[in-house]
Amino acid sequence: MLSKRITLSALIVAIAALAAAPAFAQDKGGSKGDRVATVNGVAIPKARVDAVVKAQTQGGQVQDSPELRASVRDRLITSEIIAQEAVKRGMAKNADVQVQMDLARQQVLAGAFVQDFLKRHQPSDADIKREYDTIKAQLGDKEYNVRHILVDKVEEANDALAKLKKGDKFEDVAKAMSKDPGSKEKGGELGWAALSTYVKPFSDAVAKLKKGEYTTEPVQTQYGYHIIKLEDVRDLKLPAMDEVKPQIVQRIQGRLVDEEIKSLRDKAKVE
Repeated sequence: MLSKRITLSALIVAIAALAAAPAFAQDKGGSKGDRVATVNGVAIPKARVDAVVKAQTQGGQVQDSPELRASVRDRLITSEIIAQEAVKRGMAKNADVQVQMDLARQQVLAGAFVQDFLKRHQPSDADIKREYDTIKAQLGDKEYNVRHILVDKVEEANDALAKLKKGDKFEDVAKAMSKDPGSKEKGGELGWAALSTYVKPFSDAVAKLKKGEYTTEPVQTQYGYHIIKLEDVRDLKLPAMDEVKPQIVQRIQGRLVDEEIKSLRDKAKVE
């Protein structure tokens, strides 16, 4: 809740969207070797099966196999049969259906653009090293284990402070008063994190605390008012660059995609 997330482009659309769209085009061409089935004279090309299999196996949890391909072929045949029947009943001319088809086409093209952009913009080893060093500098060399009590009003925060000063345990006050669903039942515990993970007023307050101390004044952020306790501090051990290389590549490419999209929007004539 308090973390500052890295925003990547939301336009990376799974190719499965293409596979899920009914085959409205009456494609009767192609040799038998290029097709996996023909439904009422309409060919289902092998490339369509390849696209679905590729989408389903990209994460590595599903393996390409004859059984998977047979299942995909069967689903595509069913989809084609239903799509043809929908066309017969005039549904392809329905305004709402046409809008959905236009949106599907737009998403597939946007996804194809992004995938092509990513292929042509592979970060170099020097780019990856520079990004890793930047992240390392931002995170610092320490991480902090903190608890907090989050409330909506400063009066509530002062009430929480009064309970702590009377001797109530921080964990008990957090469970009773905090509105943060992620930490409330854990006595306000947020776990180990670098200061840069938190929004600035929060991290600034933590940096001033010694182990075992809590803030004596409410700390205001965009989320509300916090009472913060520092449980412990330890050296931050970052994973080696090779261990996080895929995530760093994704971070760099995501930023490049966002910049490219912004450039396209700036140049576009939108009325």
